[in-house]
Amino acid sequence: MKIEDLSINTGANKQVLQAASLVCPLLLHPSPATSFHSPPTMAAAAASAGTIRQAEEVNKEIQEYYHDTTSLTWEKMWGDHVHTGFYDPGVTAPSPAENRAALVRTVEEALRFAGISDDPEKRPKRIVDVGCGIGGSSFYLAKRYGAQCDGININPTQIERARARAAAEGLEDKVNFHLGDAMQQPFPDGHFDLVWCMDVIDHMTDREKFFRELVRVAAPGATIIITSVCRRDPEEKPFTPDEVVLLKRICEGLHHASWFTVPGYINIAESLPLKDIKTADWSENIIPFWQTALQTAMSLEGSTILLESAGMALIKAVLTAPTIVESLKNKLINYSIITFRKL
Repeated sequence: MKIEDLSINTGANKQVLQAASLVCPLLLHPSPATSFHSPPTMAAAAASAGTIRQAEEVNKEIQEYYHDTTSLTWEKMWGDHVHTGFYDPGVTAPSPAENRAALVRTVEEALRFAGISDDPEKRPKRIVDVGCGIGGSSFYLAKRYGAQCDGININPTQIERARARAAAEGLEDKVNFHLGDAMQQPFPDGHFDLVWCMDVIDHMTDREKFFRELVRVAAPGATIIITSVCRRDPEEKPFTPDEVVLLKRICEGLHHASWFTVPGYINIAESLPLKDIKTADWSENIIPFWQTALQTAMSLEGSTILLESAGMALIKAVLTAPTIVESLKNKLINYSIITFRKL
């Protein structure tokens, strides 16, 4: 794979390429081990496309991915929303302000898709932000709806930062942050009327158990919102050995536990006391996010920030960006939103 294939305008800027060679040596000069074409056997392809990684391994990677310097790096470059950005399809070279706005827009589009009302009588009063990062979505939701919001996260650094931001913004009475496991949340049954779970479920090794926990804390009539990077349903088209290589690279690069499909989520939802199940494919809207993430990392400012403060886990994710873009365009993977209401 060549740098010219990444759909970024680097040819006119030698300094950017120099910075990229520091931050992304594996991308610019891939070794045979990182080649895009080192296919397994067809039998291995069938076996590995849905492999579940060990929870201990994934949790360790997540802790490294979101450690103190990496969280600081993200906040410097993208702001306080730690999730994927939503853009108009085909957007190129957005400004830093537009990138931050795209992360907020993801929240707004999710609320719109789920049909969350702004009516004072119908809007959510109690919200849980599962995998809350440094609190970006929690603050947004609490302010928009005047709601009480609880965020939960497994990473102590991010919880500490979220609590500090709540104090600085005078929102300690509206937003509380809890250090804990999203698979075993410290909340009573039926407590929340909006369960928010953005870009988190992919890190869970047991999706069905996680679904059950989301449903447990949801009140009757509550809306549950999930976003996920899914693989193509193999029943539509079996995976080739090369595609399995790409899936493995993305899964490891993004520190995901396993691959899942939209039909798989629907099957779980239909087995639980849920109704009004809706899904949408937002792949075209998030392709610019990954293209921009790579552009930002390869800029002089971005590469400097990464080299000074980012951990290898974040750099590994950045290196995965071209593979993600390629796989989204080829419909090997998709970025989807799934919403439903509890009976």
